[in-house]
Amino acid sequence: MGSGARPAASRPGRVKGGPATKNRLEELRRQHGIRQEELADALGVSRQTIGSLENGRYNPSILLAFKLARYFGLAIEDIFLYEEEQP
Repeated sequence: MGSGARPAASRPGRVKGGPATKNRLEELRRQHGIRQEELADALGVSRQTIGSLENGRYNPSILLAFKLARYFGLAIEDIFLYEEEQP
């Protein structure tokens, strides 16, 4: 792997249809005065991963969701908002 690359296990899943997941990550990060780079470094992911999470292009792995929740001192459900699709 090149510099800055992450193993596949730490990469978030690409969002392709299915249930919608929204999050408050950007809001929380800004409230705490943290740059994307700082949050990425603290969690061991790339800045691009944080950006992709914030704009809804990716869903986090369960491990990353727990790390984010612990970092902000919140429950996962306080960061990630799950909305089921209506039939």
